[in-house]
Amino acid sequence: MTAMPTDATMTTRAIYPSLAGKRVLITGGATGIGAGLVEAFAAQRAKICFVDIDQTAGDAVAEKFAPGGFYRCDLRDIDALKSTIATVAERLGGIDVLINNAANDDRHGIAEVTPDYWDDRMAVNLRHLFFAAQAAVPHMQRAGGGAIVNFGSISWHLGLPDLVLYQTAKAAIEGMTRSLARDLGRDNIRVTTIVPGNVQTPRQEKWYTPEGEAEIVSAQCLDGRIQPFDVAALALFLASDDARMCTGHDYFVDAGWR
Repeated sequence: MTAMPTDATMTTRAIYPSLAGKRVLITGGATGIGAGLVEAFAAQRAKICFVDIDQTAGDAVAEKFAPGGFYRCDLRDIDALKSTIATVAERLGGIDVLINNAANDDRHGIAEVTPDYWDDRMAVNLRHLFFAAQAAVPHMQRAGGGAIVNFGSISWHLGLPDLVLYQTAKAAIEGMTRSLARDLGRDNIRVTTIVPGNVQTPRQEKWYTPEGEAEIVSAQCLDGRIQPFDVAALALFLASDDARMCTGHDYFVDAGWR
């Protein structure tokens, strides 16, 4: 298997001048892909705030990449989410970029799903993306435009087992992206979806054995494991002015997993 570069060895990463000073809000920024997003936008000299439910991990990421920019928030609580976004907008002087990253891919079987569990999974994986966008849009309109980057998942495209609610939510996100892009385009607000493949994070590693990871790589077109910074690289482009004509579509970073 071809060795993957580490973030420390990626010394020729792209720099987007248009991201310098941009006011960026990232959900789920304390761990995994989210932490990679916070680090990547910090390297672009953006002004960053992020939210997460994990206080300890959030404090650690904020100390390294976004001092004072972490807000603990349970995104299932929409009133708390709206209040937090208002606080973030006040701190940053507005919001130019919203990265709707937060999600949770707990496994579940069909027979064990209850109405309460259904509602909780939709709240964790779908509902907050819409209401975060709703709260951020007025700030983008006042700024003359903005970018919303939603996070989908390769899982429903592949039809993976034991993820029916997660995959239902992630499929809906792609439809929501197209609708928001249509409704917000005349305000110069772009809306896109990133569809990651299987990204090597501590959370994903708990679901897969080494043999399972090898099976994933064998199903990819490219060798190696996708890293958070690979996903962050796509997010940087979509948030930047270089992607000024990109909206309403889904962008995959999955190493060609089929």
